Amino acid sequence: MDFKISPRIEDYRARIAAFVEDHVLPAEADPTAWDAHGNIAHAPLAELRAKARAEGLWCLQLKAESGGQDLGRMGMAVCYEEMNRSIFGPVVFNSAAPDDGNMMVLEQAATPDQKARWLDPIVSGAVRSSFAMTEPHPGGGSDPGMMLTRAEKTADGYVISGRKWYITGADEADHFILVARTSDDPRRGLTAFLHDRKDAGWHVERRIPIMGPEEHGGHCELIYDGMVLPADRVLMGEGLGLKVTQMRLGPARLTHCMRWLGLAKRCTEIARDYAERREGFGVRLADRESIQIKLGDLAMGIEIGRLLVMKAAWALEQGSFARKEVSMAKIHVANLLHKAADVGIQINGARGYSKDTVLEWIYRYARQARLVDGADEVHQMVLNRHLAEQGRGFWHWDVADA
Repeated sequence: MDFKISPRIEDYRARIAAFVEDHVLPAEADPTAWDAHGNIAHAPLAELRAKARAEGLWCLQLKAESGGQDLGRMGMAVCYEEMNRSIFGPVVFNSAAPDDGNMMVLEQAATPDQKARWLDPIVSGAVRSSFAMTEPHPGGGSDPGMMLTRAEKTADGYVISGRKWYITGADEADHFILVARTSDDPRRGLTAFLHDRKDAGWHVERRIPIMGPEEHGGHCELIYDGMVLPADRVLMGEGLGLKVTQMRLGPARLTHCMRWLGLAKRCTEIARDYAERREGFGVRLADRESIQIKLGDLAMGIEIGRLLVMKAAWALEQGSFARKEVSMAKIHVANLLHKAADVGIQINGARGYSKDTVLEWIYRYARQARLVDGADEVHQMVLNRHLAEQGRGFWHWDVADA
C-alpha cells in the first residue's frame, strides 16, 4: 500500500485540525459546555455541529449520495484521528459511535425506502441512534450465537421479547437497530430489525452507571415485552442478522481505533507540554532520561497503531473483511490508549490526577476500550484461529498483478 494521502484527504485533515483547535478545544475548556455525564452539552453541541456542516466537515464516512464526503476508510483513518484530539470532537462532526457505525451499515444494507425513513434523519442530525445486540448473562455478548431475545413471526410481522443491556446511546436514541433470534439455525438464526423510540412494547429499564464518562444517551438496559413490528422493519432479510452484525462491527471496531489514536496523541501532547515546563531538583522533567523513555515509547506505540489501522483501512477498501487486521489494531490501540493516559497522568503527577486536564477523563474512558466491540481475549483467539488455519501464511505480502 502507498502511505501517501491524497491532496483532498489532506485538505480535510487540515481543516478538521483547524476546526478542533479554533472551536472544539475552547468548548472542552469551558466548564459550562459540559453536561452531567461528562460529555458536551446539547446547546454548545448544536452550535458546533452547525458550524461543522457549514464548513463541509459533516459525515465524512458516508458516500456523497448519502449526504457524506466520500473519504473512504483510509481518509476516515486520517481525519478521525485528527477529530479526537478533543474528547468532544467526533460527535461534533457526526462521526461518533454508535451513530457512526449505524449510518455505515444502513447505507450498505438498507433498502431505498428504509434509508429515507431510518438513515436520512441520522445523517441530518435530527435524531440519534442505537445498536441493540448485547445481552446480560446468559445471553449473547461477544458470542451472538448465545442470543436469547426472540422475534416470533406472525401473519402481520414479528413479536419481539427479551432483554438487552449496555446499549450505547439508548436513553437519547430515536432509531434502533435490534438483533433478535428468529430460529435456532446456527448460521441464519438471527435477524436485524429497525424500530423507533415511539414503538410500543419496549422500554429503557435503567441507565447503567459506569466507571467512565458517557456518550450521549449513556449505556442502558432495555426490556422488550411483546413489541410488534411489521415485516418491512427487517434489515437485509430474515436470518441475515449475523451478516448485518459482521458488516457493522468490523468497520466500527476500526473507527474506534482511529478515534482512540487521537486521544492517545492528546495524552502525549499534554504530557510533553508539562514536562517542558515543570522543574524538580533543578532539572526539567523533559531533560530526565526516564521521562524521555516514556514519551519515546508512547510515540513508537502510536505510530505502530497508526500503521495497523491504516493497513486495516486499506484492506477494507480492497474488499477484504480484514478480520485479522482489525483484530490486531483493536488489541494494540485499546491497550495503547490506556497506557498513554496512564503515562500522561504519571508525568503530570497530582495535576494529571485532578480534573485540571482531560487526562483523568481519558483514563476512565480508556478502560472500556479493552472490552467494547470484543474483549482483547476474543480478538487474540481470532488471531490464533487465523494462525492455526494459515500457518506460516499468516505472515504474507499481497503480490501486485503483473
